[in-house]
Amino acid sequence: MVTFKDIEAARERIKGAVFYSPCPASIPLSEITGMEIFCKLDNSQRTGSFKERGARNALAQLPAEQQKRGVVAASAGNHAQALAYQGKLLGIPATVVMPKFAPLIKINNCQKLGANIVLYGKDFGEAKSRALELAKKESLAYIDGYDDPAIIAGQGTMGLEIIEQIPDVDVVIVPVGGGGLLAGVSLAAKTLRPQVKVVAVEAENVASFSAALAAGEPTGIALHPTLADGLAIPQVGTNAFQVARSLVDKNVVVTEEQIAIAILRIVELEKGVVEGAAATTLAACLSGKLKEFAGKKCVLLLCGGNIDPNVLSRVIERGLVSDGRLGRFIAAISDRPGGLADLATQIASTGASIKQVVHDRAFASSDVSAVNVLCTVETRNREHLAELRAQLKSHGVETYDSK
Repeated sequence: MVTFKDIEAARERIKGAVFYSPCPASIPLSEITGMEIFCKLDNSQRTGSFKERGARNALAQLPAEQQKRGVVAASAGNHAQALAYQGKLLGIPATVVMPKFAPLIKINNCQKLGANIVLYGKDFGEAKSRALELAKKESLAYIDGYDDPAIIAGQGTMGLEIIEQIPDVDVVIVPVGGGGLLAGVSLAAKTLRPQVKVVAVEAENVASFSAALAAGEPTGIALHPTLADGLAIPQVGTNAFQVARSLVDKNVVVTEEQIAIAILRIVELEKGVVEGAAATTLAACLSGKLKEFAGKKCVLLLCGGNIDPNVLSRVIERGLVSDGRLGRFIAAISDRPGGLADLATQIASTGASIKQVVHDRAFASSDVSAVNVLCTVETRNREHLAELRAQLKSHGVETYDSK
């Protein structure tokens, strides 16, 4: 079992090699959640995530001979980058096995950091099996990304920093996949401030911690596609679960839509970029499942920022759709001269903005003088979109939902 002393020792080992990340208050996030929000910005680490803490602590404790031979790990990306970077600083060769469908930005970053990249398997479980084979075959030390005691202790250093930065914190909200971060942070925070509440947050498509709680022990789950790819672990770690299960006060599961909205809110309100796993903390606050913490000092662990730019673009658009700020419908209008101009005038009169218009003559009604127009519009919110469609109907333009 990892102890508080292990976390304190880890802090000394990583000092100077891992960024002491800020934990500022967020006025806009506080306003939309009803809580007093502080953001622990570990997305500002050199490799974009908290994983450097555990990686540095684990690598620094390897025997000299093993450091020469090198290490291997399986990772969806963040642990791989952290191991590559910290291994490079210490002169330790690192091999990382990543699923074939790992985010491209994480694969590219690992390559830039000098790691030996092996793409294998459709998910983390298959990648881990391959990494264990390589460890045995090439006498490499396997560094588990979330269940190695040294990793857990390293991640726990974030908990030490949080209590130093916000001594009277009421709630710490932590994403959970494999459980290493949750175990380390909850142990550190609860030791220094026993009254603090720890909330674990999972994505609904990869809820391995919930499965473990229900079964009373780590149990495998089927993984489904998720924006929170950093949490896509088929089974929570044994060591991590033993530490965390008695320290977690509440477990919350959030939806993919809630994660997308949270990413958008952080971009807009905090001017920050986080990956899906980190956004689950804000998603939990916005879900309505943490109402008992209204007005309380809550720290959100924004622990990773490595989101693929293409995914970020799609997430923002989906978030706008969920907000009712981006809408699409089919309008049946006259195909005579001026028909489209009349439609545009009516849309503009409500203050909405046309983003795209596509004519569909071939599949319109039997009336050859009519045409279907697929309209994508920008509006303020859902009410504004409904107002726009009501305005069009009052002027004889029927609109239909677009599938």
